[in-house]
Amino acid sequence: MTKIINFADYQKQAARTMKPGRLLKEDLADYTMGLSGEVGELLNKIKKNLFHHHSISYDEIAEEIGDCLWYLHAIATKFGLDMGEIAWQNIEKLKKRYPHGYTDEDSRNRIV
Repeated sequence: MTKIINFADYQKQAARTMKPGRLLKEDLADYTMGLSGEVGELLNKIKKNLFHHHSISYDEIAEEIGDCLWYLHAIATKFGLDMGEIAWQNIEKLKKRYPHGYTDEDSRNRIV
């Protein structure tokens, strides 16, 4: 059974695991470096699959994406941003950029 959580609930639950009592600059350094590290882990798994012929585990990929998501939510939370709103704004931007879905031509000639 697939379980789904909305961004608002996720952000609230994820915020419980953020370290309290630090300066904003300390949190931002921790969370941006952590995000970079998790993206690196995700890339490494994909690289090993593509170039070293390792098997790829969708569970491991999902876990790395989840770790990236935690750091993105932590950064958004520190700035008082709502990830649901960010996701909506991003979709609206993509609708303008690719009104009929992705095309290489729209990608080359994008206005937005």
